[in-house]
Parts: sequence; C-alpha cells; structure tokens
Amino acid sequence: MVAVIEPRLLEAEGIRALTRAPADLDAWELVARASSIFWRMTLADSEAAIALYREAVRQHEAYAAAHSMLAFALLMSAFIGWTSRKANLKEAAELAVRAAKLDGSDPWAHLALGQLATMRRQTDAAVHAFQRALELNPNFAAAHGFLGYALALDGQSERALEHLTQALSLSPHDPQNIVFMIGVGHAHYQAGRYDDAVKHTRNALQQRPEHFGALRQLSASLAQAGRMEEARETLGRLKQLQPDVSLAWVRENLPPTPDAMKHYLDGLSKAGLE
Repeated sequence: MVAVIEPRLLEAEGIRALTRAPADLDAWELVARASSIFWRMTLADSEAAIALYREAVRQHEAYAAAHSMLAFALLMSAFIGWTSRKANLKEAAELAVRAAKLDGSDPWAHLALGQLATMRRQTDAAVHAFQRALELNPNFAAAHGFLGYALALDGQSERALEHLTQALSLSPHDPQNIVFMIGVGHAHYQAGRYDDAVKHTRNALQQRPEHFGALRQLSASLAQAGRMEEARETLGRLKQLQPDVSLAWVRENLPPTPDAMKHYLDGLSKAGLE
C-alpha cells in the first residue's frame, strides 16, 4: 500500500492531482511510491526512494510535492547519518525553496523548509516553517513531530514533548513514529531524565534495530545514567553499522544547538566515543 505515510495528506494530494493535468497524477504516483519505500528506514530503501523522488522531479519540473519530498528525504538521510550533512544541505535548500515557490499551499514544502532550518541549527526559523505547515493542515502529524524534535535539539524539552506526543497520537500507526519516539527520548535526555531517555529510545530500536540515530542516543543516555557496560555495548553495535562515527562527525553533521550539542557530546564521550 503506497499511502502508508501521512495517508490523509497523500490522499488529498492525489485528489488535487486528479483535478489537474494527467502528468500531475503520474508525478503523485511516483512520489507516493517513493514515500512508502523511504519510511522503511534502511540505507538501501532510502537510496531507492531518493532515486524515485529524483525521477519525479526530472519528469515533472513544476510539481511542488516532488521537490519538497525529495528535499525532505535528503535532509532526513543526513540527519540519520546515511549521508553527510554538507553533501545534501545545498541541494535540499534549492529544492525546498523551489517547492514553496511552485505551491505555497503545499504543507510538505514548509516541512522541508523547517527541517532545513533544523539542520542549520536555526530553531526559530524551523519553528516558523513547521507552524506554517500546521496552519495549512492542523492535523499534519509530521509537522508536529519535527517541530517537537527541533525544540528537543534546542534543549526546549517540555515544549518538544507537547508536539511529539501530539504527533504520535494523531497518527499512531505511521512509520514516521520511529523518528518521533527517538525525539521523545532526546527531549528527556536534554532534560536530564536519562532513564526515560533510555526507555523511549529502546522502544524505537525495537522497531528499527539498526537505526544509527537511536543507537547514538541510547549510547549517550546509558552512559549518563551510569550504565557503562550497556553504553559501551551499544556503542560497539553503532560502530559496526556506522564505522565513521566520531565526536567530530557528530559535531559536524548533527543539528543540536550549541548547549544541547555539548550535553550530547558529553554523553557520547562517556560512552567511549572519541
């Protein structure tokens, strides 16, 4: 089933496509297929989905949703650690801006702009973009979720949890929820509630055992909780999957703002990351 991600949004977009040129429906079908693949959340599926999104952009240059979802997929790929932040940021920025110009009423365009700002560590701009997406669709679970994650990455844990919890309740069976569960864990981590961070991050890992971001966060959380043997074991699993991970890599590629980044690096350092 293609419409596993934000089904109401994709359904609405499909209806919009039906009312326009046949090419828009063709483009929507490519985008929906790519979305269903991307949120399986593996490196291979990410690459396959991004290739489909690129094909949609190539074939349908004026279709906003193709640009916005390709931008978002590129940003998420960097956020998880499958690709480098530097490699994807410039292309994603161009695509997100283009999507907003093509269709300012596309909530995914504003979601992509919000995630772009998050990756640039510009929390206020991210909040503004995500809130614009919510103005366009108040039930847009992804906008609540990524808004919450942006706030967590800035150390605004309680505000973050409000939005992350709302995202999870709005769309309880959405494959994106793996990301929001990690976001809940990060909010607790930044608030110093390390056992809660461990619990929520482990819940995410039960669904995606090889998720780089969850393993990084679990390592840091366990170390801060004083559970050093578990922290070192988790870090070992992470290094097997992400051999290039290091404190320098985290500092360069991940989006916590300065104080939150310092706290995150402290946990990873305690776990044994160098």
